[in-house]
Amino acid sequence: MQAQLPIKPIHSEEDYQQMLQVANSLAERLNGTDKDPLVDLHAIVRELIRHWEAHNVMLPKAEPREVLRHLLVTHGLKQKDLAGIASPTVVSDILAGRRAISKKVAKALAVRFQTDVSAFL
Repeated sequence: MQAQLPIKPIHSEEDYQQMLQVANSLAERLNGTDKDPLVDLHAIVRELIRHWEAHNVMLPKAEPREVLRHLLVTHGLKQKDLAGIASPTVVSDILAGRRAISKKVAKALAVRFQTDVSAFL
């Protein structure tokens, strides 16, 4: 099972990137209910990631759009991966500086990246 689902403590950047991939893969398979058997497993993986990030990942002191850009790169995500939060067009406009991050989008981003909403406002 460990070969199929490599869940272990995160000790390095490589472990961190691998765990992000596991979390993203699990998130894609969740059916949106609390009864989904993957919910608890996804929560465990998110907690491992949250613990690593709390001690190892520093958000840049920059404009909100640059923080978002940093998080996209760090998490290996594309603009389309945030479609549940904002359309790719909106994300593109934010990153290009043509649009500010709304409070609603900032809250959703904070939840998605497990960070403080102030990073996006």
